[in-house]
Amino acid sequence: MILFTARRPTTLLVMAFLLAVASIGCAGTSGHSLFGKHPATPLNVCSFNIRYGTANDGDNHWSKRRDMVCKYIRDGRMDVIGLQEALKFQIDEILAAAPQYALIGVGRDDGKEAGEYSAILYRKDRLELLASDTFWLSESPDQPGSRDWDAACTRICTWGAFRDKVTGAQFVHYNTHFDHVSELARRNAARLIKEKMAMNAIAGPRILTGDFNAGETSDAIQTITAPSDDEDALPTLRDTFRVLYPNKQPAGTFNGFKGTNTGAKIDYVFVGGLSDDQIKDAVIDGYNEDGRYPSDHFPVYAILELK
Repeated sequence: MILFTARRPTTLLVMAFLLAVASIGCAGTSGHSLFGKHPATPLNVCSFNIRYGTANDGDNHWSKRRDMVCKYIRDGRMDVIGLQEALKFQIDEILAAAPQYALIGVGRDDGKEAGEYSAILYRKDRLELLASDTFWLSESPDQPGSRDWDAACTRICTWGAFRDKVTGAQFVHYNTHFDHVSELARRNAARLIKEKMAMNAIAGPRILTGDFNAGETSDAIQTITAPSDDEDALPTLRDTFRVLYPNKQPAGTFNGFKGTNTGAKIDYVFVGGLSDDQIKDAVIDGYNEDGRYPSDHFPVYAILELK
């Protein structure tokens, strides 16, 4: 189990968290992630690239890891999940196994069901959906299937605005998957998403999850985390993991189905409008069952306290 977590020994929250760690054991065991080990009030936000289901992955084909992915989501007690590379039939299978979740999202190819989704799943008993939409990472963000900036693939961002039924707090969650070839596309996509966040009139913190195909020092990630003097123009976003672990290495999130964490950190949970003490935990979760991994990316998550 590969777990990087915040340690705040002065809080009861973390005492419970450390007990949970002790109960899980070492790498290669079949223990589950830490979701559900925390008090109910904090919001559990996850980003998970599940690897598209038609890939020729041999022993790691979707049909051979579907049950592991579904169990992880069904039993994990995540409140809101940003999925990447999800195809419609994969989402249908996940929702059938985890009916406590509802879906926001469309296929990137036609704005309906074709192609990969950057889907958001949310717990219906915890969150009330206020509004949602999808835009394309291009010069024509309202045009389904549009693509620019030398991108190899059509790329999208789906967002949902929510009210937390437990705390009454509102927040807006954005989920995306950046292009894997064009740095120009990634940098412009980062700028576009921040502009869209600033234009969104719904109040509350901003959360951005995704597979950004970009390491921490890349132009795209630096664009996302660039501080702003005018939050109404472009919000300041921070990587929850680095708020708690500014120097932690290795922190790779792409594992290639092998469990390695020495590569680049390309999966993130960013937040804007939250203070340091509202970021309770941040985890790169190496969950596996006897050395088999649910995806070629580690799920990453943050536990947030919304006031």
